[in-house]
Amino acid sequence: MYPAELVKPMREDLTNVGFEELQTAEAVDAALAKEGTTLVVVNSVCGCAAANARPGARMSLQNAKRPDHITTVFAGVDKEAVDKAREYMIPFPPSSPCVALFKDGELVHMLERHHIEGRPAELIAENLVDAYNAHC
Repeated sequence: MYPAELVKPMREDLTNVGFEELQTAEAVDAALAKEGTTLVVVNSVCGCAAANARPGARMSLQNAKRPDHITTVFAGVDKEAVDKAREYMIPFPPSSPCVALFKDGELVHMLERHHIEGRPAELIAENLVDAYNAHC
């Protein structure tokens, strides 16, 4: 588990633009029980989260169509919440960072770490925008 002071700015990278932090399994269940579309970003301390995933997720929100709810869990910090979120992401193997879009609690789009790592944030945003346009 990472110290709170280390991850604070990484959390704020998303929460400052409106992402709701889910820190318990119950919070994940409640978020994914909501009607409509929900984006879940599995945040991470790794470089590809900082350079690609978080900026891409933020940029994607500039689209006219966007998820009804935007949420995040933090790998290596909120273990219970991350484990619960990953249950909803089956059949995809656990990876962090990753980004999942749900519609009425059902997974409709998934970006795994291998889709994020080494790709510019703009490409991540474009991929998410395509998913929003299709499902939101």
